[in-house]
Order: sequence, then structure tokens, then C-alpha cells
Amino acid sequence: MPKPEFGFGRSGRASGGDIFTRMKDGFILHPNARMFQAGHLVPDFGPLAVAFAEMPFRIGGQGGVQAGHGQFETLTSGSSGVPRRVIRGVATWAASFALNAEMFGIGPGVRVAVLGGLEQSLAVYGAIEALSLGADLHLLAAMRPDRQRQVLAAQAVDVVYATPAQLRLMVECGGDMLGVRVIVVGGAKLDARLRLDLAALAPGAMVREFYGAAETSFITITGPDTPPDSVGRAYPGVQIDLRGEGKIGQIWVKSPYLFDGYAGNDQGGAVWDQGWLSVGEMGWLTDGYLYLAGRAGRMVTVADTNVFPEAIEAFLLDLPGVNRAAVLPRADPLRGVVMVAVLQGDALREQAILAAARMQFGALAAPRSVIWLEDWPMLASGKADYLQLAGCVGG
Repeated sequence: MPKPEFGFGRSGRASGGDIFTRMKDGFILHPNARMFQAGHLVPDFGPLAVAFAEMPFRIGGQGGVQAGHGQFETLTSGSSGVPRRVIRGVATWAASFALNAEMFGIGPGVRVAVLGGLEQSLAVYGAIEALSLGADLHLLAAMRPDRQRQVLAAQAVDVVYATPAQLRLMVECGGDMLGVRVIVVGGAKLDARLRLDLAALAPGAMVREFYGAAETSFITITGPDTPPDSVGRAYPGVQIDLRGEGKIGQIWVKSPYLFDGYAGNDQGGAVWDQGWLSVGEMGWLTDGYLYLAGRAGRMVTVADTNVFPEAIEAFLLDLPGVNRAAVLPRADPLRGVVMVAVLQGDALREQAILAAARMQFGALAAPRSVIWLEDWPMLASGKADYLQLAGCVGG
């Protein structure tokens, strides 16, 4: 594994620590950095040139940039509607570059690929990090999963930044990713079946899953000893506080990686409290490992019991015959609300799927019916479009 090096930036030679400390006014392009799109060299760095030129900037999104000096804008995934514009300081991303250089082995001569489009926070983070560290960056968005896999092999890519949805498409297209040594996964929790599929797809790769959001950046990261249902321990420099009664509480974080606020008229969903930030996720800690229950905004009360759809979705995805899963509430005149599963897969297994869910979650919380879809609505970020899915379920 090449040892990361940090040499001349635009402002002269600096040590690894110094160069990232000085990234306050703008990102510094490493002199060894190169960028490729679909395997072809892009000498002028294309749309990413703005990240290393005058600040502020944003790639994608609507409306004028409202970020100020030393700031830039990125976008949320838009899973609950139109993507929100997030304002953050350059230092909030630069602070993690040196850490990831050591954890993932990113530096000059290392080949890094991002599967998503640069309008996605995870993709643009991985891209800017790679160029700041002097790596060869490969942009593979707008390519079919089978073509992405071919480029990974042809270019001998070492590190891949991807979401579970993007990796699931890679698994479904067949083949392998034998040369990849690190897969950095963000955007959603890996389900158990996808984790097994990744082990077969890229048997030599270390999978490092992190939990975070566009507003928080890194919160936790997994390691080789992380329990399979956990999203890992606190990322270096992050403090985690759980607030609420009982085992499950609302997750609050304090770290050097937090955003400054939202741009535009959307007030957003994140909440501040004396330097602590919450994006509304619920979870619990066991032996220092964080486990996610789901978003408070998606929690449904059924017969005085709090139901987290995310837990049911993860369970369904592990069942034979289920390729995609979303669990949503539907009004019911007798019970007030019932849960409905929207699935993609083998409809002949419906009764077995419903029975397994009832056994796991009980008759009240488990889905009472299934809606099967052939075409799964997806956002540009690779996440499921829950607004369209909710329209399938109805009132």
C-alpha cells in the first residue's frame, strides 16, 4: 500500500498536517493529482476545477451560491423532497483528509473511484479528497454498472466511494471487483445480504462503512471488529450524545466536521443546541458501538408502540425474493394506521415474506400487505424516492 505523501500545494511545500490546517480559504490541489472520466484523462479537471479556484462554489443544484469566503455548498440526497443546499467551511472537510489518507491508504499513485454524480455530497467529497491527496481520481457516474466494473478493473482502482444502492447495482450486473482493496460506503446502512454479496464481489476489499449526513460529514466508522448490525464507533474527533428516555435516544454530535447552515429558503431538518447538532436520527450505544433505529421523522406509532420502518426494511432485504424494500404507513379506519411493504422481487414469495415479518415484529408492527413494483423509483443520489413510493401506498 503506497504511503500517502503531501508535497507542494498551490501555496508551496507543506507537511501533511500543515497543508490541511491551511485549507481554510480554499482546497489545495495536489501537484500529483490527476482526474479521469470513464477512463479518459481530463487535464483541466472539468467541473471539479471550481473546487480549487475561487471560492465559494457548488456543483449542481438550483439558485445562486450563498456561501461566503472560505465556504462552499453541497447538496443533501433529497430523500424527503428537493435536495437541500448545505453551506460548510472548507476546513470541515479538509480536517478529515489526512485521517482518511491513513485509514484508507489514499495518496499519490493511488487510484480512487467515485460511482455517484458530483451533485451528491458523498461523491464530491470523495473526489475533492482524492485530488487534495494527490491520487488519481476516476469519475464513473453516468455509466452502466457493468461498464463501471470494467473501468475499475482496467484502471486497477484501489479505493471506491459508493452508496449501498450503487453497490447493489454492481452486484446485480455480475462479475467481480478483484483489484479493489478498500470500499468506503456511506449514505445508508449496509444490509446483511449486500455485505455478503460484496464479500463475493470484491473478496480482497476492506469494507469501511461510515454513518453521517451532508450536514454532519463523518459521525461513525466501522472496522474489522464492528458487530454487523452496528454503524461503528465514533469517527476521530467526534463526540456522540444520546438524548431521550429508555434505550433508544436521539443522536446528537459535536465535531470539527459540522456544516454552517442551509442556503435558500428551506430551513432544513438539522437542529443545533449549544454546539451540538442532530439530524433527527434515533439509535443506541452498546460497548461504544452505535446502532441506528431510524429517523424520528419516519417513526410511526402503531397501537401505542413506536415502529421504525428502517428496521423492517433491513429485515425484508435479507429475505429470499426481496431485491428492494420500503415500508410505509397507510391510514386504516379500524387501527388508525397500518404498515405496508413496497417490494421489488419475487411476488410468488409474498405470503412467506409477510409471515416472516409477523414472526419477527409481531402482527401490529409487521406489514399487513405488499405492493410489488417492477420499476423502482430512485433519486439521483442512488437512494429510493420515498415520495413516489408513498404515492403507491396511498392515504
